[in-house]
Amino acid sequence: MNDPYFRVSCLNRTEQPQTLIWQAMHQDYSEQCVACEPLPSEAEAGRIAVQRLLQGGRGHYGPLEHPSITFSVGWFPHSVMQQARTHRAGVSFDVQSMRYTGQRVAQIARRGIGIDIEEVFYLRPVGEYTDRQGKKYSYTVKLRAEDVERCYDAAEAYACKLELGFAEEHARGLLPFDFRQHFVVSFNVRSLMHFLDLRAKADAQWEIQQLCELMWPHFQEWAPEIASWYEKNRWGKARLAP
Repeated sequence: MNDPYFRVSCLNRTEQPQTLIWQAMHQDYSEQCVACEPLPSEAEAGRIAVQRLLQGGRGHYGPLEHPSITFSVGWFPHSVMQQARTHRAGVSFDVQSMRYTGQRVAQIARRGIGIDIEEVFYLRPVGEYTDRQGKKYSYTVKLRAEDVERCYDAAEAYACKLELGFAEEHARGLLPFDFRQHFVVSFNVRSLMHFLDLRAKADAQWEIQQLCELMWPHFQEWAPEIASWYEKNRWGKARLAP
């Protein structure tokens, strides 16, 4: 049930993040300036960081805040952005405001010219769903088709307001809540784990779980020893990091 438009790309990241974590940790107890000391390999640094900072519930997260990684997140619904920014996660965002970026919506109003409405507005796939209280319901082909028409109507109303000279921030109030939105987000290792704690758990919004799953391979590639520990001990368990 993966959405074909959801996308996460890495824009930038600290090279050898586990070595940097080791250096920060090591400086806490080293007599010498850490810049003058020999370094372990990146893999060994990761293993030491897990052993001394995380393993056995130590929860010493401070040194994990030095490396950072930045993602480009594309085509997720606005509701994901709303949920992603909820709770104190130590994360930095820059997000499309729909104040300067509404031309794709106006284009949809011309129906079928150059852009697919599914690329602009997000609707869940047809299927069987359960809300957080356990109530089951069906999202049928007919209901979804009706919602697509509502999205077209909203795009037409939006385009009409722009033609009348309305400001984009005024016209955007007519749009369905789940227009698709691109954003840039940066984490350190601690805040990335905390975000995954919050949003990869089973009762999180389905779409933000997809965001976590798309971020996950980047974490595994970037800091493999720490990611491996996280997967075994925290993934999906909602054990919130400080």
